[in-house]
Formats: sequence, structure tokens, C-alpha cells
Amino acid sequence: MHVPTTAPLAAKPLPFYRQLYFQVVVAIVLGAILGHYEPAFAESLKPLGDAFIKLVKMIIAPVIFLTIVTGIAGMTHLRTVGRVFAKSMAYFLFFSTLALVVGMVVAHVVQPGAGMNINPADLDQTAVNGYVQKSHELTLVGFAMDIIPATLVSAFVEGNILQVLFVAVLFGIALALTGEKGRPVLTFLEALTAPVFRLVHILMKAAPIGAFGAIAFTIGKYGVGSLVNLAWLVGSFYLTAFLFVAVILGVVCRLCGFSVFKLARYLKAELLLVLGTSSSESALPSLMEKMEKAGCSKSVVGLVVPTGYSFNLDGTNIYMTLAALFIAQATNTELTLGHQIALLLVAMLSSKGAAGVTGAGFITLAATLAVVPEVPVAGMALILGVDRFMSECRSLTNFIGNAVATVVVSRWENALDRDRLAMVLDGREAELPPLVVDDLPATLPAPAH
Repeated sequence: MHVPTTAPLAAKPLPFYRQLYFQVVVAIVLGAILGHYEPAFAESLKPLGDAFIKLVKMIIAPVIFLTIVTGIAGMTHLRTVGRVFAKSMAYFLFFSTLALVVGMVVAHVVQPGAGMNINPADLDQTAVNGYVQKSHELTLVGFAMDIIPATLVSAFVEGNILQVLFVAVLFGIALALTGEKGRPVLTFLEALTAPVFRLVHILMKAAPIGAFGAIAFTIGKYGVGSLVNLAWLVGSFYLTAFLFVAVILGVVCRLCGFSVFKLARYLKAELLLVLGTSSSESALPSLMEKMEKAGCSKSVVGLVVPTGYSFNLDGTNIYMTLAALFIAQATNTELTLGHQIALLLVAMLSSKGAAGVTGAGFITLAATLAVVPEVPVAGMALILGVDRFMSECRSLTNFIGNAVATVVVSRWENALDRDRLAMVLDGREAELPPLVVDDLPATLPAPAH
């Protein structure tokens, strides 16, 4: 039985001008040029980017639900669900914490805010009051309660990824326990996956338009010149994120037998889409499909990717500690070792509490600073103007981090077709047949005794 994929690995590659990554590159360049020379008109194009993001978010809930339910329902050992989830959370916790530490270390080495001598009293805090207010609403208890939807349908209506994930896992387990009586439902859901992913491909045709509008608005509104004063902070963040991916995640990938750079090349269209829209969610459906095509078990993909989008935010975590220490340095705020440890611990918690919140990077920063009073919250006004430019890097790092996590967890679970992964990452997709269930473990292996 075939896994419902709408774009089998083609025997003949498309001309370069018809490939999504090329179209998105052209759109980003044209959008940047328009934003620079016609900023007023470029700002009016914001709805193009917003509309594309809404189109993608419209399909995210069905993609997650169908992938998780059909994956779990096909498992013969339901305890595997718990094992995969536990391994995923352990991975997320370790690397998220490592990202926070890396951001803090770089801030100490580079000192991006040193010498600015800003008086917090001179800053206009009204610009960040909205983020501070939202940060006060973030609590662990509230976060845990918010995972449970008000009704079975409300999770899909609101498009809350964590709630859809919660409902999908429960429904998948229930369907698996139903046995043969649930087989018709499973067959129907597997068949429904095909048109849903076909819809994803249709929506992706609009990606260049969305990227064009989003990047034109960004350059038109903020201008490249707004980067000059805070270029040291922005440059430090971009360099840190790159080194985190290339060195830390690169070592992890190498230990698991593949290259992070080849993985990035395989996902180049999605990475460019994330860059153009400044939203990693815009590429979530495509990421799930491509991870399956690369040889990862459908069950693991369905659990790891949506969960990672909420808990594995490497880019956001690097940004939080780097930005917090930048504000402290810029305002000449002395932080003891105890203060910095407290900052790290609070950041670990607040980054999880903001899962699924729009503008999570800035909101979690506000939540962290509010709990560590030594760093003035008003200092956030310093980076508000360039936060939009750092948002792209946060999203890119989050995205590639989740792609790596999916392959690594699949490898840990012995649910990875390594030969298929190697061929896909080497660009030899044309030599592979369309993906079928028999190519991958239909069910994940039971734990060894």
C-alpha cells in the first residue's frame, strides 16, 4: 500500500526556473529592491505575506492530525508512542538549554552592548508594553491547561498546534485500541491524506508571492539603515546561530551518519520560504512530507515535528540570552553569576510557556526580563526596531533544528531508512522509486529486552 504522497520523486528534474527555491529567491530579491526604493508602496504589500501565512496555517492542523493519527494507529506497540515522545523531549530539553548557554557565552565574549551607556529612564517603554502584558499571561499551569482544548473541534478552529497534537495522539491511541473495527476509519484517513498533501502543493505555488510581500514590507517599513546602530548585535546573533547549526548540530548529524549541510541543501526551498516569510510554520507541512521522503518513519515524523515546533526553539533560545545580556550591557547593569543563572533558569521555563504564541521570541524575552528585575524591561525598546531582522534567523535556526531532531530521533528508534536518506541528501532522488510503506518500518520496533 502506498503512502499518500502527491509528488513522487520525479525521474526528470524540473527546469530551474520552475523550481520553488529559485522562484522564492527571485521574489525575495525583487521584494528587497522594491522595499528599498519604494518603501511606502512596499509597506502596503504586507497583506500578501499575511495572506500566505494564513493559507499555510489553514492546512497545518489537518496535516498534523492525519500524520499523527495514521502513524500511531499503525503501531503494534503503543508504548512506542511514549518512548518516542520521551526521547524527543529529552533531545529538545538538552539542545534548547545548550542554545541558551551558547547565547549567554557569546554575549560575554563579544560584548555587543558594551559602551552604549544607555540610561533606562530615557527609553520609551510604551513601545514594548504590549509584549510585557502578554508575558504576564504566561504561566506553566496556564500553559498545561491550554494544551487541552475546550472541545474536540475548537483545537482545529483555533489552529493551536499543541491542542491539535494532543487530540491527534489521543485519537490515534483510541483508534489503535479499537482493532479491526477501526480499520475502515484508518483506511479513510490514509486516503484523505492524499488530497490534503495535494492541497499543500497547491498552496506552495503562492509561496513566492507571500515571500515577495513579506520581505518588501520588512525593508520598506524598517529600512536597511535601521540595522546600522545595532549591527553588532544583529551580526553576533546571525554568526552565533550559524555556528550553532554548523558546529553543534553538525557534530550531532555527523555522529548519526549524515551532513547538516546536505540536509539544508535538501530543504533549500523550505529554508528560503522561512527566510522570506519570517515564519517557520510556513514550511511545516512541506517539512513533514520531505522528512518522510528522506526515509524517516511516518510515526516519528508525526510526533517529533509538531512537538519540536513548540519545544525545540534553538534560534529563539540563543536570541533570548544574547538579547538579555545585550540590554544589561547597554544599560550598564551589573549581573552577578547568581543573576545570570536565574536568567538562564527563567528563560528555560518561559521559552516553553510561550509555545504556540505569536511573536514568541519577543514575548518570552519580556517574560524573562520581568522575572529578573536586575535587567530593565524598558531596555527591550533598544532592540524593537531590529527584532524583525533577527526574526528570520530565529525561524531558520528553529526550522533546521527540528529537521535535524526528526532524523536523529528516527535513527535512535531504528526507524530510519539510511540508504534512502543518503541517496536523497546526495541529490539522487530520481533513482528512487515512489515511497511505499514497505520501504520503512510499518511499525516502530519494540524495545529490546
